[in-house]
Amino acid sequence: MKSPQELTVIIRLAKTVMLLFALFIVFATATLILYKNPSILSKKEGMTAVPENKIQLWQAPDRSTVPDNEEGKLIQYGEELVARTASFIGPQGSLSKNANGMNCQNCHLNAGTKPYGNNFGSVASTYPKFRARSGTLESIEKRVNDCIERSLNGSPFDSLSREMRGIVAYMHWLGKDVPKGQKAPGSGLFELKWMDRVANLKTGKRLYLQKCQVCHGNAGEGQKLSANSNYIYPPLSGENSFTTGAGLFRISNFARYIYANMPHGATYEKPVLSEQESWDIAAYVLSLPRAKKDFNNDWPRLATKPVDHPYGPYADSFSEDQHKYGPFEPIEKFYQTQKQ
Repeated sequence: MKSPQELTVIIRLAKTVMLLFALFIVFATATLILYKNPSILSKKEGMTAVPENKIQLWQAPDRSTVPDNEEGKLIQYGEELVARTASFIGPQGSLSKNANGMNCQNCHLNAGTKPYGNNFGSVASTYPKFRARSGTLESIEKRVNDCIERSLNGSPFDSLSREMRGIVAYMHWLGKDVPKGQKAPGSGLFELKWMDRVANLKTGKRLYLQKCQVCHGNAGEGQKLSANSNYIYPPLSGENSFTTGAGLFRISNFARYIYANMPHGATYEKPVLSEQESWDIAAYVLSLPRAKKDFNNDWPRLATKPVDHPYGPYADSFSEDQHKYGPFEPIEKFYQTQKQ
């Protein structure tokens, strides 16, 4: 017969063992769940879970593959033009002062090499191609000049100039391993679902001031080291930002760009902002003043105009505000019905 003191010790010991066993079961279960679903740790409401190791995304070729000849020098010049555009064309440009001071890589990140950073990986493989915006078959040269006129608010390059030949050579080198006619995974921008509401400009402004102004300025004015230097962080509003004719002036393009790339350091695998936050910030930024650029011959067939194209005319009766800020699914369904 054990004494009461001994029984008390045994009971306490049994309780401790049972508690430790229960904790072990909980820990083991949690470990198994996280092992099977690692995205739980970083997943945020409204974010798209990106499966890992599903596909091999396009990567820029190794720099050692740039040939050591005149073509290689042209490729290097093209890369420099993309990375430091404002040093060549812009207010401080050595070739021309006729541009707004932005660099090509402000929109095409890391000189057009970042996956889902609006990169150039599939340019050479998909051009020339028909584009509904112009209603014509377009060359790479035409596409480059579109960016210079619409985003940089500059004058187009002569198609035979060393500058144009350099940029085209650089794009061909970037896409040299992509088969003709194919679009490499990771090209362009990350896909987002349409939001099911009107974009909220007030929320967008609040988020912008919290997440974006430290680099791009309180009013979207950008940052320079000095008055006569190039931008460290590009302006998002005003005469020195991209114009109303730019591709990023469409909210879906800008939201996709923000989601997978902003703030600095974000990637499509590890976004900082949710999809909804990206839509709202995009809406707010696109509501800010900027240079107007009219291209009256765009979209010769109005029915091919994207549903989020921010200004008319349209082949439907939805308002310009809805085309700019959503919701977009009713507009999309209207055009799907028209095709039936």
